[in-house]
Amino acid sequence: MISFEDFKRLDIRIAKILEVSDHPNADKLYVLRVDWGDGEKTLVAGIKSSYKKEDLVDKQIVVLVNLEPANIRGVRSEGMLLACQDEKGISLISPDRKVELGSQIR
Repeated sequence: MISFEDFKRLDIRIAKILEVSDHPNADKLYVLRVDWGDGEKTLVAGIKSSYKKEDLVDKQIVVLVNLEPANIRGVRSEGMLLACQDEKGISLISPDRKVELGSQIR
């Protein structure tokens, strides 16, 4: 279990997917350009099996923005999108209506 104080350290915000491309070194990964209200960032996400590129552009998603950047198969990822998975595949977590980019999850 984590404390409420630990949870409050997570900076989780709404972002918009601006661009989606295939990862140059991985068949199951996309490289996403997203805007979470503080400029554009790059995310690497293993969602290719469940989403077409054209279905992701302009979609609002939930992103953990204060995660330490990681080099994923040669591409720098500057956050992590939140999703769930079941027997039908991956489902991105997103708001049920358009909200301001950078809105915090509380």
